[in-house]
Amino acid sequence: MTDDEANKNRLHNEAMKALKAERDELMRTKTERRGLLIVHTGDGKGKSTAAFGMVVRALGWGQRIGIVQFIKGKWKTGERNFFTKFPDLVRYEVMGEGFTWETQDRARDIAAAAAAWATAKEMIADPELEFVLLDELNIALRYEYIDIADVVAALKARPLDKHICITGRNARPALIEIADLVTEMTLVKHPFQQGMKVQRGVDF
Repeated sequence: MTDDEANKNRLHNEAMKALKAERDELMRTKTERRGLLIVHTGDGKGKSTAAFGMVVRALGWGQRIGIVQFIKGKWKTGERNFFTKFPDLVRYEVMGEGFTWETQDRARDIAAAAAAWATAKEMIADPELEFVLLDELNIALRYEYIDIADVVAALKARPLDKHICITGRNARPALIEIADLVTEMTLVKHPFQQGMKVQRGVDF
């Protein structure tokens, strides 16, 4: 080893020791543990994908899960195929009528969203469920199919130990305000813009 490499290693070691000391001190201040309200929003792909990844993580710990899909309808997806294999741990409810530009029926969309929200409130109140995913709830709120005040009130009143993740573009400001974690997916590049169709295993 050259003297230059040895010096770089020494400086790196000193920097990492200092960083560890800072992190240890920071972690000592983090003492609260409770259920989180998580929002995935933005124009980029990956909101539901990331949420379902969290479901897999929770499932890996044997946690019981509730999932409500508000918009995607009866479209067969890989995640639905997968999670319905765990009926003892996952309650999976597909309650949308499909994308709004496909249904073209506002009254039907509102009725479907109301039924989905009623199911979601059951899951939020269910003490057996530790993680609840409300997929595309933001879309139903964007089109005012559900009353945002009712949603905010129910989320604020959720059991203290329950994690809830909400996905969809255009998250309402009132929802962002009460959330513990908000991630905005940014669109940089998408294969759809290059003329590619959605693909099994990647998009659904």
